[in-house]
Amino acid sequence: MREAIQALPGSKIREVANAGLGRDDVLAFWFGESDEVTPEPVRRAAADSLARGETFYSHNLGLPELREAIAAYTRALHGPLDADRIAVSSSGVSALMLAMQMLVGQGDEVVAVVPVWPNLTAQPAILGAQVVRVSLRPLAGAWRLDLETLLAAVTPRTRVLLVNAPNNPTGWTLTRAEQQALLDHCRRTGTWIVADEVYERIHFGGAAGADGGRPTAAPSFLDIAAPADRLVVVHSFSKSFLMTGWRLGWLVLPPAALPAAGKLLEFNSSCAPVFVQRGGLAALRSAETFVPGLVARLQACRDRLLAGLHALPGVTAASPPGGLYAFFRVEGEDDSLAFAKRLVAEHGLGLAPGAAFGPEGEGWLRWCFASRDPARLDQGLQRLAAAIRL
Repeated sequence: MREAIQALPGSKIREVANAGLGRDDVLAFWFGESDEVTPEPVRRAAADSLARGETFYSHNLGLPELREAIAAYTRALHGPLDADRIAVSSSGVSALMLAMQMLVGQGDEVVAVVPVWPNLTAQPAILGAQVVRVSLRPLAGAWRLDLETLLAAVTPRTRVLLVNAPNNPTGWTLTRAEQQALLDHCRRTGTWIVADEVYERIHFGGAAGADGGRPTAAPSFLDIAAPADRLVVVHSFSKSFLMTGWRLGWLVLPPAALPAAGKLLEFNSSCAPVFVQRGGLAALRSAETFVPGLVARLQACRDRLLAGLHALPGVTAASPPGGLYAFFRVEGEDDSLAFAKRLVAEHGLGLAPGAAFGPEGEGWLRWCFASRDPARLDQGLQRLAAAIRL
């Protein structure tokens, strides 16, 4: 077994979730998904595809009609973009790994903004790269980036700058000015930007470029980059389209990079299942009938949960401008894994430990607030309050 694989840490989120297996009294908020099912038109499209017998291989890069639909969806958000920049993958995490396989090799340097979902920093490590971590900081009720520190960390030897915004777990979102500064700097250093923008529609602060009747989204590098820039943007159907279990994602690439993506898709998964792609096509076609309502419900859940957290003694929580999560800490609870396990065992409350997102998240907990029934959030707050009083 390769040393890099042996050194990979296990998922601390799964470790906590496994502690609650078999218990129907646990309120589970540990995973990053809504408890709403996929919209009916999406499910029907996939079922109809199976009924037609569409059980065979498709093009490595995805169904042409799906790639065209993704390009049209992206144009509505961010301006001109053609299907010759789109590659469809079997999940967003697979898209991220494909991006790393395209760009990173043994001994390369990757700079990552953290804390972040652990898969993002594990992937370059699996490939033998060295990961340099630049941490966000909680300041004045929000997580913030020290832009100068990040710019100083990205040098001509940096192969990839890895940014997830809106961020999992903090909800931090890049500003347009920060994006422009990073893009300009990476053009000078020759560094690729890999932008995980899977939460872009789940944004509560308005949107750059939302004028002119465009659907709203968080600021994207696609708003300001040229097609030939060293930029890979990764997306997923999981979050904004309520399709976590479908495992469908896509990449936006420079046109010249598409053949390489096709080869890597062949060697990784060959192609995404056709019936799943049909579901993705239906999701895109009906997106504006349900995504805005979903975001409004998520914002209401966020506001409800944050108000409850702020009312508890000793709790520090920043209000996230995007994403699905409240990231908070409880005074005196510095071992997040032990605390999360205790919450499950003694109070039936399932949260993700901040340590799962790197040492920068230690002492914090992540609470996924994507719940159909806001009363579940109230019940969870009551259980957290009981744990704090002990």
